[in-house]
Amino acid sequence: MNLHDRQRMERVASELRQAGVEPQIEQFAASTKTAADAAAALGCEVGAIANSLIFVCAGEPLLVLASGAHRVDTALVAAQLDCDPIERATPSFVRDRTGQVIGGVAPVGHPEHLRTAVDRALQDYDTVWASAGTPNSVFRTSFTQLVALTGGTPVDVA
Repeated sequence: MNLHDRQRMERVASELRQAGVEPQIEQFAASTKTAADAAAALGCEVGAIANSLIFVCAGEPLLVLASGAHRVDTALVAAQLDCDPIERATPSFVRDRTGQVIGGVAPVGHPEHLRTAVDRALQDYDTVWASAGTPNSVFRTSFTQLVALTGGTPVDVA
């Protein structure tokens, strides 16, 4: 693991500890940047993976934590958040606003708080896995904990 990945992962772990959550981070030799990759590495259903996707809403980042079993319907999310339109962010926008790269964006550990939407489908799983800030690390969490950690709004994404 390179120095930048280590620093991003430690920033996520530090923010989790500050929130009173003991980080349970798993690292893998192979990439877990897709929900299918992460589910295969963890031996869990793809729906239990919380994909961290960055969109742009009114010029600001919007983090959508979507179940790996879903594709985000931006019109549906926009209507629930009263934010229209929602567009996918560019890789440079993601890196600039989160300090992380696509495929490794964590729900926490960003330079500033991000408006967040959390897929209600994640509440179907006792254990949810989210990126720990790198394309090959994840941490164990839950739907309730993700909402609390991010100050997120539960929404239907699909």
